[in-house]
Amino acid sequence: MKKQKKIYILDVTNRDGVQTSRLGLAKLQKTMINIYLNEMGVSQSEFGFPVTRHETNYLNANLELVRSGALKPIKLSGWIRAIKDDVEKACKMTKVKNLNLSISTSDQMINGKFQGKYTKEDVIKEMVEALHAARRLGIELIGVNAEDASRTRIDYLIKFARAAKKAGANRIRYCDTLGYDDPFTIYERIKVLAEEVKLPIELHCHNDLGMVVACSVAGAKAAIDAGVDAYINTTVNGMGERAGNADLVSVILAIKYSSGFSGRYILDERIKLSHAWKIAKYASYAFGVPIPINQPGVGANAFAHESGIHADGALKDRRNYELYDFEELGRGEPEIIDTGRQITAGEYSGIKGFRNVYDKLEVKFNDEKEATKILELVRYANVHTQRPLIEDELRFIAKYPEIARQIFTMAP
Repeated sequence: MKKQKKIYILDVTNRDGVQTSRLGLAKLQKTMINIYLNEMGVSQSEFGFPVTRHETNYLNANLELVRSGALKPIKLSGWIRAIKDDVEKACKMTKVKNLNLSISTSDQMINGKFQGKYTKEDVIKEMVEALHAARRLGIELIGVNAEDASRTRIDYLIKFARAAKKAGANRIRYCDTLGYDDPFTIYERIKVLAEEVKLPIELHCHNDLGMVVACSVAGAKAAIDAGVDAYINTTVNGMGERAGNADLVSVILAIKYSSGFSGRYILDERIKLSHAWKIAKYASYAFGVPIPINQPGVGANAFAHESGIHADGALKDRRNYELYDFEELGRGEPEIIDTGRQITAGEYSGIKGFRNVYDKLEVKFNDEKEATKILELVRYANVHTQRPLIEDELRFIAKYPEIARQIFTMAP
């Protein structure tokens, strides 16, 4: 019996989301995002840039969490240019095993960005050489990114993808880099590409025209209809360059509950929507960007009813005005805010207050020496994030002190 193809989630918060202008994440915060994505059942996290030196310790520390079994089964993958030198640097600087190799394919970018450095033939040649180098150096999972694919002539895109497949690529990433596609054009283009090349397709869409989730799910539908698996690139809360990327929670809800997808297209069974509220809140805190009040699933008004007709209908039967349940997203529990005395842990904490904080978390230390060691790391963490540490961050530091130390260490 032929195995039914599925839609998987490949989250790029820690690569594309952090490229949001004027914003960013500390390496501890990126680590927590990886942990939360893993708990949520997300298939893969594009966790950073292996040739960027300030990422090296963070990347290797997270890969150590994978090797130790603390961070699995999620796959962590790096993003680099599809250039042989970048592949070699990535493998020298980090222990990364999964890579996405990216190069521009549209006439606009080949002419306007490369400006004579590369021809169309050169683009394919560079990509193939990079792919061969990755295979030679032991990279296990290789995606090839066609940047600006939505503005690339389809015949050239097919030629590019076929060359990637022949050289050993596992997937093709179709990048709607400028949010140029609409749900109809991306369906048509992905269907043709997938039928011609027969490789799993990644959908990497941007929200410049406000259609990012629609385009992402339409592209995934085309890939499945053509007989290959689909991987939708998402970011938590839709963070990303310019108008952002496809919101993780919105994409999952669209696949699970939209009329054309529900029961017809299979989402990776490992996805646990019950973790949506937790990860959305954390990303909002870490980025310092409030969740929009009307954000699907996790916005403050996603389950709020004021109109008399709506309120009456929702109270009689939630299905009258609610398509899905708030409990399914991990919502509904009261959130307690302590308005009395609070002792917090920060860069100037003393040992007594620090011990009080960890006692409340029911984290015990063997002796004063161990407590002092963790206190020093918590101080560094507070300087590192420039925000009060949340309970999960404090627990992480206590449980993995040496990993935390590596994450906090930067040497220019």
